Amino acid sequence: MKKTLTILGFLVVFPAGGALADDDCFVPMADWQPRDAVARLAEENGWTVRRIKIDDGCYEIDGRDAEGRRIEVTVHPATLQVIEVEYEDEDDRPRRDREGGDDD
Repeated sequence: MKKTLTILGFLVVFPAGGALADDDCFVPMADWQPRDAVARLAEENGWTVRRIKIDDGCYEIDGRDAEGRRIEVTVHPATLQVIEVEYEDEDDRPRRDREGGDDD
């Protein structure tokens, strides 16, 4: 499952290149996808949503992944591309998976 998520992460983030290296999203509200579309994205990825909020101009999903781990996912509001996935490890230290990161 971890391999599948890693591959999915690269496919989602890789085409964006360096343009999404920053966590901030600068998109006019008129160009945003609706919150329901973000909820569908989470459902398609097997995530259980606790809440969807806006942070630094991006959507942020707080919830759990398909394996029950706590996650925080940053999503581009216009394209719904996943910018960052942050996992809470067993010892409660966050682990971030980002484009260009050194994680597995």
